Amino acid sequence: MSWEQQQAYGYDQQQYGYGYGYDHGQQPQYPYAYEEPQYGPQYGPQYGPQYGPQYAEYAQPVEAMAPLPVVEPEPVPEPASELGPAAVAEAGAAEETEPAAPARDRYFDTLRALALIRVVTYHTFGWAWAGMVFPSMGIMFGLAGTLMAKSLERPAPKVIRSRLRRLLPPFWFWGVFVVLAMLIHDWMPNWEIVYWVVPLGDPPGNAWGEQAWEILWYLRTYLWFVLVSPLLLRAFRLAPLPVLALSLAPILVLNFVWAGPDNRFGSALWDLSTYLFCWMLGFAHRDGVLQKLKPALVVVLSLAAVGFGGWYAFAHQADFGTYDLDENPLAQAFWSAGCVLLLMWAKSYFGIDFAWLTRLRRTNRIVTVFNARAVTIYLWHEIALILAVPLIDRFWNVPAFETYLPLDSQWFMFGIGWVLIGLFVLLAGWVEDVAAKKRPRLLP
Repeated sequence: MSWEQQQAYGYDQQQYGYGYGYDHGQQPQYPYAYEEPQYGPQYGPQYGPQYGPQYAEYAQPVEAMAPLPVVEPEPVPEPASELGPAAVAEAGAAEETEPAAPARDRYFDTLRALALIRVVTYHTFGWAWAGMVFPSMGIMFGLAGTLMAKSLERPAPKVIRSRLRRLLPPFWFWGVFVVLAMLIHDWMPNWEIVYWVVPLGDPPGNAWGEQAWEILWYLRTYLWFVLVSPLLLRAFRLAPLPVLALSLAPILVLNFVWAGPDNRFGSALWDLSTYLFCWMLGFAHRDGVLQKLKPALVVVLSLAAVGFGGWYAFAHQADFGTYDLDENPLAQAFWSAGCVLLLMWAKSYFGIDFAWLTRLRRTNRIVTVFNARAVTIYLWHEIALILAVPLIDRFWNVPAFETYLPLDSQWFMFGIGWVLIGLFVLLAGWVEDVAAKKRPRLLP
């Protein structure tokens, strides 16, 4: 801050000895208080009366300030604020509600932003090969796993409450509009509407709103992973590599031995098994397990997993009607496992951080918004694509639009969809701020 601001806030160097500069002899002009016990004799007689009778014993004249010895700092009581106890309490509350934001890892942030873009692209064009180019859901579960492992350095109940608080309010806000729209279109819910409160199972709905609510499988799967992560992390740390390898066993069992129940629990079990390895890879990254692996071993395992997943997808096209990984859980599990393993290991082994991204202001800004509004973008993107269709139909009534705009192109719908997604980010993104106990903003 400027000298005038320091004066305004009471940081008077001449009065308090709180200076920051050094003279040309590299000696501190005004030593910091923590280098010596506070209010010691070196501060001069003028400080005794100012700080009250309890410090009067220090108010003794000295001839000169001797160089400060290097000593181990000792805890000292903080000086009383001139603004009084009320201001101190208010400042403490402000620090508690708005902690300093930790430094972001731009490598992970970029992967998450690309994953969201790929999701919107896939739901626009329906390209079966999109999941093979970039397995977005596996990547998102891997990133969520490493963040969960980091958060579980705190007490597990507190972490779970925090995750639920951040996830559920945006889901409720979005759900109000979807449920009301389905009610208007002749949908009558039963007791299963409780899954619209806590999506531990697939929320019910009618065919009219299916395109909007079918994406909720990801939130349901994420919620279950959050709830079981304390146990998963404990098991992983008992034997990291064996547990990591065994995390592919459930999807093999479901595919070849027992398909599970044909209900909501069965659907959740399939999705949890499909992405369990990716979630555990997040644990392995956080605990430094991946960076200890030899590069040749990682490459071989990654290529083997991708090769098996790809072979199984193409070999069973007749069974699923497509080679789309989203329709084939076993192929999805192994393809995602190989790709996420390579991405996570490269991050750990080479220390990739994408710090250069901060120099590209516009790109860095886009990545920031995508990460701060990830839940909003994911929830509202299907509604944006749904609304893009009747909106484009209106454009056909404008001769200039009909002549000069590619109204029948899916790319044009893709662009209109992103415009509407941006609008939803502005209108609904603030709910994520409220859920995180932050000040609501149009854009982070």
